[in-house]
Amino acid sequence: MSFLELAKARFSTRKFTNQAVEDEKLAKILEAAKVAPTAKNLQPQKIYVIQSKEGVDKLNELTRCIYGATTVLMVAYDDQMDWQNPLEEGVHSGEIDAAIVATHMMMEAQEQGLGSCWVGWFPPAETAKVFALPPNIHPVMLLPIGYPAEDCHPAKLHNQYREDAEMVRML
Repeated sequence: MSFLELAKARFSTRKFTNQAVEDEKLAKILEAAKVAPTAKNLQPQKIYVIQSKEGVDKLNELTRCIYGATTVLMVAYDDQMDWQNPLEEGVHSGEIDAAIVATHMMMEAQEQGLGSCWVGWFPPAETAKVFALPPNIHPVMLLPIGYPAEDCHPAKLHNQYREDAEMVRML
């Protein structure tokens, strides 16, 4: 399967079975995170693998968007490790690096026959507090992964794309 075919096949899985993600598949997903590009290759990402019932229960109290997954990856960054743009104060790469890493993991999950869903609908500061993260670690997104339920299908808008004229501008 080509990359573009893989990208088109991936969709936000919003209903999972309770089948556990195999360690080998999780290892490949985490390896995809390691090879993701980051600004100046500083790799400020932190990935927390949440599989315990207690951890997943905590997430379910923080957001309704875990969708029954038994494995959730919390993608965060360390603000002491991310690249700081010397040309403009306050511009740094942490959230962008975390997003790139998360995208790599979503695509590898698809390659492994698993579903995933990018979740931004959660309270990052409260989540950091609940999981006792150090103050320099900032959660960016949650990535529930697992086997899609049989009746899980792409959202209606999944195959609707903007026309190039609306999205791409030549300068």
